[in-house]
Amino acid sequence: MDHTARYLLRITCPGRTGLVAAITGFLADHGCFITELSQFDDIQTGRFFCRAEFFKPDSGMSPDALSDQFADIGHQFEMQWRFIDPTVPHRTLILVSKFDHCLNDLLYRNGTGELNLDVTTVASNHPDLEPLANFHKIPFEVLPSAGSKLATKAVQEERIRELIETQNADLIVLARYMQILSDELCAELAGRCINIHHSFLPSFKGARPYHQAYERGVKAIGATAHYVTADLDEGPIIDQEVSRVDHTFGPEQLMATGRNMENYALSRAVKAHSEHRVFLNGHKTVVLK
Repeated sequence: MDHTARYLLRITCPGRTGLVAAITGFLADHGCFITELSQFDDIQTGRFFCRAEFFKPDSGMSPDALSDQFADIGHQFEMQWRFIDPTVPHRTLILVSKFDHCLNDLLYRNGTGELNLDVTTVASNHPDLEPLANFHKIPFEVLPSAGSKLATKAVQEERIRELIETQNADLIVLARYMQILSDELCAELAGRCINIHHSFLPSFKGARPYHQAYERGVKAIGATAHYVTADLDEGPIIDQEVSRVDHTFGPEQLMATGRNMENYALSRAVKAHSEHRVFLNGHKTVVLK
């Protein structure tokens, strides 16, 4: 048995009796030694979620071949399933503006092997962060501009689409990209575009959030990583981070603390997505540890 190569199996379907037995029985019958099995039954929605990690079978069957073999069980239980080789990195487009902390954190973690990303391009509506991308040896591109804000938004989103298509990007990360995506682009990127918001949603939306928090005298601040939807900053939440603060914290101290919260929440969300642990569940997510 190969104790280095592993595959994953992701499943979601209506909840019913016999699901776990069918899944584990199939893997056992095909010589797939399970090393991790996580599952969740949502009683409210009636949905079942499962992620199984297992050693690559001695037969050498590919994920596609296993998927074909699994089809009868999958159809019987109305499953949506996918067998995955987790060593294949997510081809990732990162969008940024001028803030560098989230981009630097992601590129550093990816460089150390903590994240399994193939960052194809860092694209921005400003040129400021090109030296940072160059330091990490990642291609950098300044998105095009036009004669008006509306025209600029259109040409920039068209270029984003081109980058995604030509580079076969399957994950898009908004690492403090301070632009609102159109409803159409949000719909196209559903379930594969992660944003970081500098508060616990839905608190303190819009400009100067830490100044808003200061004016309200908050006792805790946080950050929220979520999938992008057409509803601004209200997409399914993947991860959140919080830190206690008090009356001695001014706006600058809140911002410094907040930057760390943003780094933690975004990196954990990207890591969970890249490890195929996140499942959409209506307006929420299920993140299987």
